[in-house]
Amino acid sequence: MSNFVYAKVGKDPSLVTILFICSAVITTFGTFIFGTWADRTGNRRRLISTGYIFWGFFTIVFSLTQFISQDMYILLAAAVILVNAIMCLFCAMANEAGYNIWINDIMTDKNRGGIGAALALQPSIGTLLGTVFGGFLIGEDDNYMRLFVVMGAFVAAFGVISLLKQNKNDDVIPVKKGSFVTQFFSVFNFKEFFKLKELVILHVGIAIFFVGYNVYFVYLGNYLIHYLGYTADMMGIIQAGPMILAMFTAIPISILINKNKHAFIAIGAVVINIIGLIMASGIKPSDVDTTKIFDFYLWLCVFLVCVGCIAMIQTTKVWAKQLYPKDAKGQFEGIWTIFYLFIPKIFGSVISEAVVKTSGETFIDEVSGKMQYIPNGNIFIGGAVLLFISLIPFILTIRYYKKRITAEKAV
Repeated sequence: MSNFVYAKVGKDPSLVTILFICSAVITTFGTFIFGTWADRTGNRRRLISTGYIFWGFFTIVFSLTQFISQDMYILLAAAVILVNAIMCLFCAMANEAGYNIWINDIMTDKNRGGIGAALALQPSIGTLLGTVFGGFLIGEDDNYMRLFVVMGAFVAAFGVISLLKQNKNDDVIPVKKGSFVTQFFSVFNFKEFFKLKELVILHVGIAIFFVGYNVYFVYLGNYLIHYLGYTADMMGIIQAGPMILAMFTAIPISILINKNKHAFIAIGAVVINIIGLIMASGIKPSDVDTTKIFDFYLWLCVFLVCVGCIAMIQTTKVWAKQLYPKDAKGQFEGIWTIFYLFIPKIFGSVISEAVVKTSGETFIDEVSGKMQYIPNGNIFIGGAVLLFISLIPFILTIRYYKKRITAEKAV
């Protein structure tokens, strides 16, 4: 999304920040609303299918914003923010409050490693589609409409297929606690949440890690295109190639998850990610040949970062779901969204904006006369600092983690 803003609206980190904050608020709010509805009805099918269909439709609508002239900057920015917010609402309905809760319903001790691998690979596959195929769809002529139309049609088609393939066995027993409003606000009884110490500390670690992740990932595409000088299609391959290789690490990680090594996987994921970010921070435009896609050092950096992210997503999603109360899975998916999306997107985008504006590359646009900001390697340093801080809560979870595992084995 930040690539679209930089290409079609302006190289303005402030707009990117506003966009990400709005998407975080809407996604989190939508997850709580639809998550409560999912708990009360037990119907996951309608959320998943309806959400994906409308999500795809509004993705296509989003493509129309590029026809608004950049001379009408305020109208263009408002349209981008509004339609993106609608997309996020239906994304929350389909993915966070529908699909993720259904995954929680079917997860057992025997399949949690495989489910964790699937959950970790899905965003990676999505990134692959968005970067590789997205880069080719955009092309050298920056045709983002072609990208959003194709992607939107794909998501909507997936919604239709899911509607046809699902059956009543996918539903669960409804859980109703008073009125909808009463049940909705019951999840905000943080006294109960803070009693689950392992879950609380885990969520803190997740939040800090993904704040750091958003500091650099928000501008990764723009860094490769506007700082190092690659084209959009080459940028996609540079991200996709190492990511495909990193996906194979999901297999040994799933084995470790089944052996209850969650905390140690998370700590290792942070360390590997930090190494990749520190290595990437020193790359300069003069260090790469933008006529060639393969650069061993750059690909190694991306590979290490991808391994760390995949391992973190794979283990923490399974880890957290094991700790949810059985009668409030939908609502606790909303709490997960607060720490996984809401806090990271808001603070991550604000911090990344500050990093880009204070230590990035700048120039004056000849047409608009506005200052333009280009992200450089400092976004990786900012992300690495926050990832290092996230080690503290992950290390603190070991005490509670070992105590719980010992108690489960005794039973």
